[in-house]
Amino acid sequence: MKASTRIQLLALCTVPFIMVLGNSMLIPVLPALKSALKVSTFQAGILITAFSVPAGIVIPFTGFLSDRIGRKRIIVPALFTYALGGFIAGAAALIFKQSAYGAILAGRIVQGIGAGGTYQLAMALTGDIFTSKERTKALGTLEASNGLGKVISPVAGAAVALITWFTPFFVYAVAAIPAALAVWFLVREPSKEKAQQTSAAAYFKGLGGVFAKKGWSLAACFLAGMLVLFLLFGVLSHFSDVFEERYKIKGVVKGLVIAIPVLALAITSYLSGTFLQKRLTKLLKMVVIIGLILTGIAMVLVAFLSKPVPVIAVLALLGIGGGLVLPAVNTMVTSSTNPEKRGIVTAIYGTVRFWGVAIGPPAFAMGVKVGKLQTYLAAAAITAVVLAFAIFAINQNKMIPKKLRQGEEGAGGSGDGGGEGGEGDEGEEDEDEDGGGPRRDRGVTTRRRPALAKPMPGSPNARPVRDGKVSPGGAAVLEDDDEDYDLSDFFFEDTW
Repeated sequence: MKASTRIQLLALCTVPFIMVLGNSMLIPVLPALKSALKVSTFQAGILITAFSVPAGIVIPFTGFLSDRIGRKRIIVPALFTYALGGFIAGAAALIFKQSAYGAILAGRIVQGIGAGGTYQLAMALTGDIFTSKERTKALGTLEASNGLGKVISPVAGAAVALITWFTPFFVYAVAAIPAALAVWFLVREPSKEKAQQTSAAAYFKGLGGVFAKKGWSLAACFLAGMLVLFLLFGVLSHFSDVFEERYKIKGVVKGLVIAIPVLALAITSYLSGTFLQKRLTKLLKMVVIIGLILTGIAMVLVAFLSKPVPVIAVLALLGIGGGLVLPAVNTMVTSSTNPEKRGIVTAIYGTVRFWGVAIGPPAFAMGVKVGKLQTYLAAAAITAVVLAFAIFAINQNKMIPKKLRQGEEGAGGSGDGGGEGGEGDEGEEDEDEDGGGPRRDRGVTTRRRPALAKPMPGSPNARPVRDGKVSPGGAAVLEDDDEDYDLSDFFFEDTW
């Protein structure tokens, strides 16, 4: 990876790091917040939901806009909006004190709207810049920075709450601005000229084609990503109270304890992303399956445990499971389409992730009122259902472009950013996006036919059609390239 590309990746890694502070930093503060504002556990959990639900609603719109006008033009204003929401919540707590709940809720909503234009677009932009097998490692690093934020934020939240319980809100405001400036000045975004020239009707037709061909695989990936975050945040919000009330673990020590499972997630995300970089086709689906199995085991074990040390060990297992699932799913989702539609596909994925985070804390808060055993066994059963769906639905060969499966680097390599960084991604999908018809790639149009065997160059089934004419010899001389491409490079897929 080039030095200039590493700097861009570092700048992009600040985005998920800052975004994840929005909830993780607040979790260890919830008991103090409940006491200061005189609210219930459920109402305190709503402050998590009030951040995540608006983000989940906004994400699809920011994804669509980023495909049309560019990722940076959405990410940077979104980070400033995130900072503004944190300032509103902190100022409300400072001014209105015990009666500040409503105003804090409003600030959290503003902050969530800002969060809706952050991490998933940073993920899409990483996919734009990295067009070779380095994409998996880059996305694993991005997920690791998300996990690192989850590790640091409980400790940082507990530490700054020693000043006053609402200090975390001001930290959000201060931390987001440098991240916005880093993205704006350090990241070179590939050109979006082609996307800007595409009509909205063609855009959505192509998007429909993506889901028509890869919908089941995408749905399984979306559910797997949503589930592990739903469980992680639901379990941590529950045990934030348990550690304090039952085990008398408080303050910074509690923050350190809560950080253990997310540290396990961060380390596993980085290592699995690095490991999968060279083993895309064979192991992506398997890693998702193993991660979901570990997650389900963790849910069953924690249902029957009561002592703190075994509970913490099982929560670390939950983090390891999530660390296996997320980088593999991230790679399949971002690789499932070309750059012109990557923003919206990644945004839909980001939406379901945010809904998982939003639903987790209140769902577990209500569930444990019925019974801890029933809640965690139900969570294990849901995990088993998602696992079965992933086994039967995910087709990793459809999700990963042929050039990555074959070990070929995209024309842009890992990219330096800039226009050329994403150009090698063009036509990344192996199949048409519009649900059928001729495929157009690099100025060549080919007619698709199912084939029982790969034809020899020059045969009737291997003659590209260009501008309504058949070129001789089964090869087309491209206007933009000096290379000759045999037709078999374009449409003879292993998925017929």
